[in-house]
Formats: sequence, structure tokens, C-alpha cells
Amino acid sequence: MGGSMSKGGSGKGVSLLEALPSLNAPLHVVMLGLDSAGKTTALYRLKFDQYLNTVPTIGFNCEKIKGTSGKCKGTSFLVWDVGGQEKLRPLWRSYTRCTDGIVFVVDATDSERMDEAKMELMRTIRAPENHHVPILVLANKQDLPGAKDAATVEKILGLRDLGPSQLFHVQPSCAIIGDGLEDGLESLYEMICKKKKLSRNNSKSSKKR
Repeated sequence: MGGSMSKGGSGKGVSLLEALPSLNAPLHVVMLGLDSAGKTTALYRLKFDQYLNTVPTIGFNCEKIKGTSGKCKGTSFLVWDVGGQEKLRPLWRSYTRCTDGIVFVVDATDSERMDEAKMELMRTIRAPENHHVPILVLANKQDLPGAKDAATVEKILGLRDLGPSQLFHVQPSCAIIGDGLEDGLESLYEMICKKKKLSRNNSKSSKKR
């Protein structure tokens, strides 16, 4: 799957990275989260700017979307929305290899499964291939009573304990009407750009030694 995601050849890597990401191949983003968190609803709201009634994802959905506002306007994202049922979660790792960013969708009203969401998120973040990959957490379903705010979700998921090298942002959202999705996408884009810049600087520093 990841073989076609060209990040630039060995001879041109630095010059490509110094160009704006929007001039390169689409940014590769994987959307994860427990079943019924609202991943597919968020994906198609971003894609078509309308609500589509969805069914549980068995396997994955993949859509190319474009940022429409802020710094990521015009940037293409190839978003893989992977099923969140327990039997499908072992497949997540095959989608996160070589990814530019991860979107983790949480049902902010579902207190009973928040620990389960934390466990799956930490398992994903701590996989070696996902080392320091930027994470956007969508605290979804903010339109419903009892939805936890971004700060509470951040605390429950243990994101503050990951250390300063892990880039993350928690965005309150309502996928059904689209609230927060564009803002979240822009935050993810900015984190991806920051990660690329840090990687480039680290590469230059190591070459000087």
C-alpha cells in the first residue's frame, strides 16, 4: 500500500521537502478510532461538505480531499479511514506505515469506552514506525449532551504524558455538521510541516558531525 506514496527520490529529497507540501504528492493521513466514533462521517463531511448516512466500516474507505481554508488551502490529503471494530484494529499498523499524520477520532460522550480509546491510541503512538508522527485527536459529537471538552479529552487520553517531542492537537468537533473539522485539518497540516522541518534540520545536523 505504502509503495506508491513517493516522498521524493534519494537525490531530490531535501529540495522537495523545502518546497511547500502542497506542491508534492498528497499528504498521507490515516483516520483511526473506536467503532462508532464518527470517523467515516468526518471523512465524507470533509470530502463533500455534506452529511452522509454511513454504515460500520469493514476494511477501509479512502478519499482524496483538499484543504479549503487557512494555511492548508489547496493542499491535497489522501485520507485512509480504517474500521474501528476490535477485530479490525490489528490492521491499523499496516495503514500507519510511512504516514504523514494520524487523525484519532473519539466519541466525547462515551465515558465508558474512553479508557479503551486511550489504550488503542497509545498502542498506535508507541509503535516504532509511528515515532513522532503528528496526532490530531477529534473530540467528536460535541453537539450531544455530556460531551467532554478538548482539555478533558486530552487529560483522559494521557496526551500530556507523551513528552515535548510528540506533536498533537485536540480539536472539538461535530462531524455531522462539520464543526471543527477544517480547523483540525489545518492544525494537522501545521504539525506535519513542523515535523518535516525538524526532520530536515536534524538531518543537516547529523551530516555536519
